[in-house]
Amino acid sequence: MLDLEVGPGRSLGSEQWEFTLGMPLMQAITILRRQCRIVKEVQVLYCEQEPLSLDLVLNLTQDGIKLRFDAKLQRLKVIEVYDLSKVKLKYCGNHFSSSSVQPTIEKVYGTFGATHPGIYDPTHSLFTINFRGLSFHFPVPQHIKFETSAIHGLSSLPIPKNGSVHVSRIFIFSGSTWNEARPPPLPACSFYGNTFCENVTAVVENGLTVGLELQLLVEASGFGKGMDSRKHDISRVVCFGESCQDVMTALGCPSKIFYKSEDKMRIHSRSFQRDQQRSSDYFFNYFTLGLDILFDAITHRAKKFILHSNYPGHYHFNIYCRCDFKIPIPTPKGCNKGESNRLAEPDVPFITPFTKWNEIQGYLIPLQKPVVLNRASTINTTNPFGSTFCYGVENMIVEVMSNNHIASVTIYTPRPANSNPDLS
Repeated sequence: MLDLEVGPGRSLGSEQWEFTLGMPLMQAITILRRQCRIVKEVQVLYCEQEPLSLDLVLNLTQDGIKLRFDAKLQRLKVIEVYDLSKVKLKYCGNHFSSSSVQPTIEKVYGTFGATHPGIYDPTHSLFTINFRGLSFHFPVPQHIKFETSAIHGLSSLPIPKNGSVHVSRIFIFSGSTWNEARPPPLPACSFYGNTFCENVTAVVENGLTVGLELQLLVEASGFGKGMDSRKHDISRVVCFGESCQDVMTALGCPSKIFYKSEDKMRIHSRSFQRDQQRSSDYFFNYFTLGLDILFDAITHRAKKFILHSNYPGHYHFNIYCRCDFKIPIPTPKGCNKGESNRLAEPDVPFITPFTKWNEIQGYLIPLQKPVVLNRASTINTTNPFGSTFCYGVENMIVEVMSNNHIASVTIYTPRPANSNPDLS
């Protein structure tokens, strides 16, 4: 049984690890994987057809805990303990719920101190008391009837003297109420040398994307442990043709370097035959930025950017943090090619992680037939998530899931006029 410390408005965890409000989904899953010997079962709950409509939830079924993540930001916003019999809970080192300590209203008041009068919901026969960043739910026996205006606390309810009311659920959150909570800013403990990305904007010239401008969130030096260690004002630009040294200077060292060994899309490349004998191109994988950068094996210069939306139900889910990109719809060749500009005109739609394919496909002229991409691992050749479709337009490849959401956008070096998209 887990023995966890409650941090009101902040966290739930042990001496070795903790779930902190505001932390990215990827980090929470990493903790669960490392604690697989004591956290036996985890369910990932989401809406398959409309993944942005409901919270993404990690349900620790054998521990009675739910971690609720904002569907768009994919950061932890609420920690719910829904079965107190499966976990030990303490505050400031003192247990208020365990196999030997019952989580009664008296124990809660004695552990957490005074609070404001509770709130009674007669529809669900539920009484709620709130502390800062912490809510306790107490079910009230349905046979008890009274006027709501007469309630000043659970002590005012006609509970038998030899009985008590036990906590049924606990919510840890940031804000005024748990059901309206939003994820707080990234906590300091999420950094530890990691760099995160607030947003990515396309750098556009003559209607085509030639680079990316990234607003980075990095750990600032010179701050104490308990102080704000985030810095928001770092902007970096990376463009096609830059060397790997230039990219590392702008973005730092990648999380991983991956060398292409087998490319199942290479058959669609115009240079398929002459590419056979060349050395392997390689990726800089920036997992916390949601970004991959492909470098040419001969020139060692950037030639592709891959931006990941990190939707549940996709083959690469949870490898990357979600990249909050904003890319203008490419201008068709021969149309509106004027001076260089950083963003498209205001009336031109953008491609973002939250855009659906049917919202933009009418703007993509000409629209070509998609390539079916069915990924499979070397260990298990079955892909449980099914195929995706890759649409090529101008110097971009848009990968679309079966629910019409965009899984990734690949941007490659602009090609000469009258050339087709390179899907390799």
